[in-house]
Amino acid sequence: MQVHALEMDDFYEEEYSLIGIHSTLEDYRLAYLLNKTIKTRFYKAKEDLEFIKQEKKISFSIYNYENIDYDFDWFLIANSCRKENQQVTNELLLTSETKTYLIPEYKKVDFFIKITGDINATFVANIVQKTKSIEQVITAYSIDKNSLKSKDFLIF
Repeated sequence: MQVHALEMDDFYEEEYSLIGIHSTLEDYRLAYLLNKTIKTRFYKAKEDLEFIKQEKKISFSIYNYENIDYDFDWFLIANSCRKENQQVTNELLLTSETKTYLIPEYKKVDFFIKITGDINATFVANIVQKTKSIEQVITAYSIDKNSLKSKDFLIF
């Protein structure tokens, strides 16, 4: 019987930087303003980021941007998903809404920008400052990915 030992190099952890954004804007409007301010070209992904949780399908809006010059892939991801639930009781139609978070420990963050690749802190700080300059953005900041409990949801 052949035995194969795994080494630490067998597990590759993707390098990325994460920025949290607080804003009441819709996803498409934020993508437009980021494109205008940061000179990106975010476009709506063909498919949303989908998970099945408690037998219900939840999906998070996602936008992509590929920077060929620097070999960075950017993603603008909504942190929350709203699902409308309808119940019929005593001939009344009751609706309720449940909100699910992609990264539950950052419930107040509305959107994340994930930039893949080996990026220096100065570049990320510059992106954060430009994002903060958008009038409709309340605040933006860099997030330490190692502090996340649910970072597995950011692997796609």
